[in-house]
Amino acid sequence: MSFKDYMMNLFPTAFMETLYMILVPTLIASIIGFIIAIILVITKDDGLKPNKTVYNTLGLIVNIFRSFPFIILIVAISSFTRLVVGTSIGNTAALVPITVGTAPFIARLIESSLNEVDKGLIEAAKSFGATNVQIIFKVMVKESVPSIVLGVTLTIISVLGYTAIAGAVGAGGLGNVAIVYGYQQFDKNVMFFTVVALVILVQIIQNLGDFLYKKLK
Repeated sequence: MSFKDYMMNLFPTAFMETLYMILVPTLIASIIGFIIAIILVITKDDGLKPNKTVYNTLGLIVNIFRSFPFIILIVAISSFTRLVVGTSIGNTAALVPITVGTAPFIARLIESSLNEVDKGLIEAAKSFGATNVQIIFKVMVKESVPSIVLGVTLTIISVLGYTAIAGAVGAGGLGNVAIVYGYQQFDKNVMFFTVVALVILVQIIQNLGDFLYKKLK
């Protein structure tokens, strides 16, 4: 394949596959991670509803999934992936392990952001008769939104790395292009351009995250 054919045919498709594998899992994992983070924050020892059993059990599960190297996670949950989407190969199949690997990471980031909220604000809300739900969403979440945005930005960049790994095992996207058409076929132009495209994408994501953080702050 000539470099021109690569630019006209292969790269646009691979780029869209990469965006697909970034946006969909990040959205799903953010929802799951947010729920997990809320449960962890309210059930900790000094939380709104302390429950050591729930906190320790959920924290253990999160830590277990966070400890898996992503390439091993893809293989380890391949049966679950086939159960969910009907196959363990392709970019749609990659959504499952990417989501499973990302959700615990987001959960810990959001938990950390929520724990940074000034305790004085929470006590003040309690003194005004605010319910636990109001305290969580109108105080804790509202105050931690800028920090959460930075956390999600970091997560999206990590997910981009996951898509490259998934591409190396047949999921498509820019990672697959770099390996199959760049590395294996010794085409330095394809490899170089793909790497540059990934670097530019990371910069765009980071700059957008920083912009939103400043606006929200």
